[in-house]
Amino acid sequence: MKHLFTLNKYFWKYRWHFFLGILFVILTNYFRILSPQITGYIVNSVVAAIKPGAIKHTNYDAGVQAIINWFENKPHNKILFAGLILLLIALISGFFLFLMRQTIIVMSRHIEYDQKNEVYKHYQTLDINFYKTHSTGDLMNRIAEDVSRVRMYTGPAIMYFINLAAVILFSVYFMVKTNLTLTIVALSPLPILAITI
Repeated sequence: MKHLFTLNKYFWKYRWHFFLGILFVILTNYFRILSPQITGYIVNSVVAAIKPGAIKHTNYDAGVQAIINWFENKPHNKILFAGLILLLIALISGFFLFLMRQTIIVMSRHIEYDQKNEVYKHYQTLDINFYKTHSTGDLMNRIAEDVSRVRMYTGPAIMYFINLAAVILFSVYFMVKTNLTLTIVALSPLPILAITI
């Protein structure tokens, strides 16, 4: 793990790409988590219309609550407007997903470029005896394949890890906010599954 600390200078160099990428990950998942809440509200509204008092509305996100308040003024077109808003949310989430990839993946490409240049500059300083004892294929592999593996860590691996963490945090937060008991029941098998797997 200590070898990964050598990458910190690259993360610092491209810190704006990195921090903006994290922000876009959070925004992407925030908008993704709004869709099920709006869908749930519409389903609850239909059930409440059929059986008054059967469904009580839960605690929604502030953004969803604002949309619901707007819905209340348009009861006849509620489902139509909900469909349009779900489409709009999907487009916004997709846009932030695009920005997330453009920041973090581009950062990893810059890091790969810098590392290849560093390895090449280091090769220039080595004496002729080094090249006699090391094969050309091994040296080429270090500057191409090995650096590419580092790029996979600094780009996709970090991006997917942050994305997964954001999804879990948002999901658990809204699950607890909706129903704590049901959340505990739903998540209780996870430690057992983690150990058995």
